Amino acid sequence: MNRRPHVLAICVGSCKGRKTPVDLAAFRAGHGLEGDAHAGSWHRQVSLLAAEDVETMRRSGAADLRAGDFGENLLVEGLDVSRLAPGSRLRIGAEAELEITQVGKVCHHRCAIFHAVGDCIMPTHGLFACVLRGGVVRPGEVIEILRSVAPDVCQAVVLTLSDRCSRGEALDTAGPAVARLLEQSLGAHILAEEILPDERIRLEERLRHYADERRADLITAVGGTGFAPRDVTPEAVRAVVERLTPGLDEAMRATSLRTTPHAMLSRAVSGIRGRTLILSLPGSEKAARENLGAILPALRHGLEKLRGDPMPCGEPTGPAAP
Repeated sequence: MNRRPHVLAICVGSCKGRKTPVDLAAFRAGHGLEGDAHAGSWHRQVSLLAAEDVETMRRSGAADLRAGDFGENLLVEGLDVSRLAPGSRLRIGAEAELEITQVGKVCHHRCAIFHAVGDCIMPTHGLFACVLRGGVVRPGEVIEILRSVAPDVCQAVVLTLSDRCSRGEALDTAGPAVARLLEQSLGAHILAEEILPDERIRLEERLRHYADERRADLITAVGGTGFAPRDVTPEAVRAVVERLTPGLDEAMRATSLRTTPHAMLSRAVSGIRGRTLILSLPGSEKAARENLGAILPALRHGLEKLRGDPMPCGEPTGPAAP
């Protein structure tokens, strides 16, 4: 009996929904499984489901469940999927490498799997990944964890808003600087970095995507917060958040005012959507780092509260910083 984490079944489908077990399948880097409907240039190229979770469903009454019934590509055994957050990397067999990009998914309506099986565990238990390195995989292949990102690690997204940077006419230095600061100060995993034009509808779509679909803890929108006609970041953020966080914006503006009176021209708006905090930051590298640095002392605690930490805000959540 194979006690190491391994592939129990490989399933492929030419259309979305239930998949069929196969004797072998080829992973292609940046694409997914050859011949599978979910393959393509997006972040959910391959799906994984733990055999232990399927067995729980069988014991609850769905005894005739088979591999692929939940639309999973890989049915895995002995792998504790609950400990793998986005950024974790796996080697499947000798060559194929995957990076976890999403845990669970949003189901906007009852799918065919739900109606056929009576429930669907992919929205809560499924892992989704992109293929970093290709290779042929067969059932029984051993799974090796190359990098493990714990579920309590902050998942952060950095979106830079700049017409010129999006066209390649200027180099974005603010976005990468913000990403580095989040990694260094919060130990965050950078789930994604994008450069977008100053377009409100496009920004709103990306904010909703990363908050609702990717379930990021923190999204920073860098740039587009001033008086220029195409500075629309505040309007986009206000349109998608459910609760404003004015204290963060006030603290950032107050900090910048010590350096320049132009700080009072900032229209930055931040807020909360679901369990995601969305921050607006200035577009210059210096000002972005300065503003983010002003709120870092409170940011970790705020993110913990969004995740459901019951500790009262007036009590310390851990050892004081030196």
